[in-house]
Amino acid sequence: MLHLERYHPLALLMLCSSGRRLQAEGEHTSTESVRLVGGDSHCAGTLEVKNQEEWRPVSGYYYSGWTLKTAAASCRELDCGSAVSVDERKESSFRSVWWIRSDCVKSGSALRECASSFSSSSILYLTYSDSVRLVNGTSLCSGRLEVKTNQSTQCWSLVCEDDFDQQDAEVVCRELGCGAPSVLQGALYGEVQPPMWTKEFQCGGHESALLDCRSSGSDRNTCSPGKAVGLTCSESVRLVGGASRCAGTLEVKQGEWRPVIYNFSNWTLKTAAAACRELDCGSAVSVEERKKV
Repeated sequence: MLHLERYHPLALLMLCSSGRRLQAEGEHTSTESVRLVGGDSHCAGTLEVKNQEEWRPVSGYYYSGWTLKTAAASCRELDCGSAVSVDERKESSFRSVWWIRSDCVKSGSALRECASSFSSSSILYLTYSDSVRLVNGTSLCSGRLEVKTNQSTQCWSLVCEDDFDQQDAEVVCRELGCGAPSVLQGALYGEVQPPMWTKEFQCGGHESALLDCRSSGSDRNTCSPGKAVGLTCSESVRLVGGASRCAGTLEVKQGEWRPVIYNFSNWTLKTAAAACRELDCGSAVSVEERKKV
């Protein structure tokens, strides 16, 4: 897991040769044992789990290993869209919490089945999109696009390729905390038969959420085979301040963009090669430390 810099003077500078690895969201079913509280919407807030008839928040302590992929794996228990951010919130004193290991969640177990009693001042705060999700993709930033059409019945609909364009894709990728759209293609992530979204999106590209965009009625209530929107956004990794898009300080977005710390992280050319593939660049050329002044 990458450790992101807050106030550290050493950042990681990478150079790749100029040259796509761009998880699958689970099916969402609401339960009576998991909830998000205290956020701006029902899809953001402190994660609380009911176990042994007691509601407690989940520990956000670093060693529990929670990442965006862990949050995505727990999506089946929350009626929200794709996971956007995983944050740790510090409280003024210790309290009773549930310790839930990331590897247990990713194995497919229910959250309450992974819970053990713990005391901590660190609380887990999750944010999901409440209206869009990417399903059946190869990463957190790819998949078949589905839009929540009814908040009360939790109904999700496909979007037809003819009602969706590049500017719409830019908004979705931004809403999900991903990078720019790189592939927009029908049937890329499988075909299913849920309801179809019956409006055409007309985004300007600057909106923060897809449902903030203007829309107009569509002439179709079905979509031809192979025409449901499949979207791949670039991952939340970038190189900044270099001479090209494949050189610079490595930054990762987990809610916010931060540089990656270099010392103690054992970065080698082999490690950098994996990041270069994610950035759609060529082979790793150099890895060096850069001190901030």
